Parts: sequence; structure tokens; C-alpha cells
Amino acid sequence: MAYDVSPTARTLMVLELIQNSPGITADQLGDKLGVSERAARRYVAILREADIPIESVRGPYGGYRVGRGLRLAPLMFSATEALGLVMAVLEGPRGADDPVENALGKIIRVLPEPIARSTDAIRRVSARGPDPGARTPDPEITAALVSHSTARRRIVIHYRRHYGEEWPMDVDPWAVVVRRGRWYLLCWSHTKNSQRVLRVDKVTKVEPQSTEFIPPADLDPLAAVEEHLAMGWKYPIEVTIDAPRDEVARCISRSMGRLESIDETHTRLLASTDEPYWYASQLTSLPWPYRILQSPELKTAARNLAQRLLEASNSE
Repeated sequence: MAYDVSPTARTLMVLELIQNSPGITADQLGDKLGVSERAARRYVAILREADIPIESVRGPYGGYRVGRGLRLAPLMFSATEALGLVMAVLEGPRGADDPVENALGKIIRVLPEPIARSTDAIRRVSARGPDPGARTPDPEITAALVSHSTARRRIVIHYRRHYGEEWPMDVDPWAVVVRRGRWYLLCWSHTKNSQRVLRVDKVTKVEPQSTEFIPPADLDPLAAVEEHLAMGWKYPIEVTIDAPRDEVARCISRSMGRLESIDETHTRLLASTDEPYWYASQLTSLPWPYRILQSPELKTAARNLAQRLLEASNSE
């Protein structure tokens, strides 16, 4: 996957490479960065101009190294590693050989030896394989989506709907949203000419385009994702609630559906669900009278739930 790397970013990468590999040559730096040896020397010169003491040693065992007396920030993360740390915080421990392990290794290397030894011991006994049911997105894909969303740059993504079946989509990546441990891309699809919420773990490739975009001025990414996830299921739902919309909104989550004002004292709830009984149970938390207009399946589930509650209250 190719990324546009600024001169400043490459200069910092040169510093990190010299820190991690004392004695690295200009030719080796160029290979690591994908630039010429001459360009690598130019980045070293930039570091020296910034008063960073980069020393060079001639001969077959020579190369660049950081001189004494330099106080550097101890941690320098790549975008992928930084995203990996965020994912670790949101989703819990991860297995080996991923960006989190790389970033954690950097942290451990700069800790005082006794603390580092204890921390590493904890890491070894705490590591576990990923949950078989988890759908953790690829950190590089996630980092690319976040980067292009921040830069407001249109992209082409390759999206997998079923195993072995994927197709390209031309999208404006409005935002990457994490909701209850799941990662979503909120975007405008030029392919479908509509707003879409896509699972990040199903994105297999990201291709940046030259076109920039402007997201909606009043965009609330989390609200948009939650409202989208409440629609499109098997059974349509319409419920009227005897309360103003603002009061209902404080009592019911956006993932339950879209609220519309009927008048100053009544609100309409529109949604859909694959689990009528679960939805009926959620409605029982409303402190106001309400009426289920559709669907028949939700009405039946509400009657069954009411019967169970009645029987429970009459038991001795």
C-alpha cells in the first residue's frame, strides 16, 4: 500500500532509523525509505541543520549514529502503530506480531530496566490470541481510512461483501467511527450516489484519489452511524410516543431509530429490527404512553412480553 510521505515525515523516519540502527549507511537509508542515496544524505543534512548531532564514521563499519548529548522524545510511532494502540485500548489485548506489539516493544525499551523487566513479564503472560468472534480491522487499512478522512481526500476502496466477492467503490470518507467495539466507515458513495456505513474489516484495499471533498457542515458521525444501523432490517417499526421529541431523545438511544416530531407533545419513532421481542422489551423502559402502529411482528412480541410480565406479577 503506497502513501504520500512528506519531507518532514521522511526526515523523522531517518532519525528513527539512525536511532534504531547505529551505523546505518546512506545507501541503506535510501533503501528503507525508497529514495536515492543522495536524497537520504539530504535528510541527514536537514537533521544536522536542526542541531541534532548526527555523527558519521568512515570505513567498512562506518555509517550514521546519533551523537552524545541529544535528548530525544523516547517514543516515535508510525501511523499504523498509533492506530494499533487505539485499537488495543478499545478492544482489549491482542496477539503477537502486530503493530501493538511493535509499539509496546518501543515503550519497554525506554523504560528503566527493572520496570521494563516487570512490564515485559506481564506482557508475556497477558498475551492471548484474538477472540474467534472478533472482527478486528487491519491496522494499515484503518490508518489509511483515517488519514484520507482527515485530509478530506476521495478514495477508491475495495469492499468484500461475501467470501471471495469484492468490488471497488468510489467514496468520500467522511469519518471512521467506533461503536461498541466495531469499526465503521461513514462515507458518501459516488458508486451508489448515497450515504453508506461500511464495516472497516471488510475493506481490503484503499486507493487515494486527487479529488478533495467537503463533508456536510452539520455532520455528527456517531449519530449518523447509529441511525443508519437502526434501519434496513427485516421488520419495519413505527411507534408514536406521548411526549415531546426532545424529552424522548434524552431517554432513548439513537440506535433505536429516528425520531420525528408529530406536534408539540407527540413523537414518532421509525426504525426496523430483526428481533421484535428484543425491541419490544426496550420500549418498556419508556416512561410515557406509546402505541405500536407497525409491524405485526412487533405487536405480537409486545403482547407476549406483556403476558409474561403479567404472569410474573401474579405469581405467589
